[in-house]
Amino acid sequence: MSNTFDRLFALETFGIKLGLDNISLLCEELGHPERTFQSLHVAGTNGKGSVTAMTHAALRAAGIRAGRYTSPHLRDLAERFVIDDRPVDAALLESTVADVLSCADRLRASGALTVHPTFFEATTAAAFELFRRSEVEVGVIEVGLGGRFDATNVIRPVAGAITTIDFDHQQHLGDTLAAIAFEKAGIVKPGMTLVMGDLRPEAASVIQRCAAERGAAFVEAAQDTRVESEMIAGRARLTLRTPSSSYGPVTLGLRGQHQIGNAIVAVRLLEEAAASGIAVSSAAIEQGLAHAEWPARLELLTVERGRRVLLDAAHNPEGARALATYLTQWHPERPPLVIGVMRDKNVADIAHTLLPVVSTVIATAAPTPRAIPAGDLARHLRAAGAEDVRVEPDPMRAIDAAFEVADTICVAGSIFLAGAVRDELRQRAILR
Repeated sequence: MSNTFDRLFALETFGIKLGLDNISLLCEELGHPERTFQSLHVAGTNGKGSVTAMTHAALRAAGIRAGRYTSPHLRDLAERFVIDDRPVDAALLESTVADVLSCADRLRASGALTVHPTFFEATTAAAFELFRRSEVEVGVIEVGLGGRFDATNVIRPVAGAITTIDFDHQQHLGDTLAAIAFEKAGIVKPGMTLVMGDLRPEAASVIQRCAAERGAAFVEAAQDTRVESEMIAGRARLTLRTPSSSYGPVTLGLRGQHQIGNAIVAVRLLEEAAASGIAVSSAAIEQGLAHAEWPARLELLTVERGRRVLLDAAHNPEGARALATYLTQWHPERPPLVIGVMRDKNVADIAHTLLPVVSTVIATAAPTPRAIPAGDLARHLRAAGAEDVRVEPDPMRAIDAAFEVADTICVAGSIFLAGAVRDELRQRAILR
């Protein structure tokens, strides 16, 4: 790793700091790169990455030079910044990050910036600058955490979406759905259009009120949208009819029944983008739904000797429910589960959701200090009712141990765990 990236990752020691002061100063010093492209903003507890991926794929199918900024990455920092159909060039990324860090140094020296920017603030500024240098026309920007004080919230989007609201990151966002919804509604700005997914009433009412108070147009994605769908080999094949167009039948590129709701949000968001002058045809939207890729989200990998790994980043109760629904329908044999969870997650809720649909559980840990040690995780799992729990701190050894039980296994519980094993699993898939 270069010295530039060493400096960037060193900013992780400053942790999470919600607020817009630092990112605003960085963007001003850089000459406001975030204003050089049109933007679409996507927030939500779960589903925001999938909606971002579908939306970006549709823009690309429409021939638009589109950028995508997401977080976190699985293995490589470049994954966060996709321009057209591939992660950003490594040399361009390094030079851009170096310029952002130099900008921060100047602001610190002048006293304008009183604290170091966080890792996410610096990477967000780098994303905006990368998009400017790459002459991106439309950027699809995924919120990192919350919305109101997330570093991405300096953009001025033509439209945005809030996919779902559920409990996650309560220490930062609040302990009620209404409080969490208020934080996520922070992305709403006057004059934009907000598309809302299928939310529980106490969250939906907050979002609607915020949109009305800020003079933003409001679209409830499922309202006046007719959906016909069937599940084929774990993917939804659907036909959509919205008030302005119809789509399909099209088979979604992403697995899981929950992707139907994400597809509806993405379609309505793209329709609003089109109404704002971003030309996206119905055919391009269909291609985006069919060809979207979002790694480690119900990703089924076949490795040596035909064995299979269902890799999913489910790391909160809502994600666990989506995974459990998928396993119930497509893997009633109850595969072994390799699980690793971060310290700030609700192990009990995740465990209570997944234990009924899996068999043997192998507790492991992603290679990060944020992970619950495998032995501690096993104790949490047993307390939640797991009877057959094994401990294997090394993730790849945990996977091999699961294969001793069955030829199809599930790996879940953390984006960091998925990132730790995905490259080697894909290598094993290539070499099989």
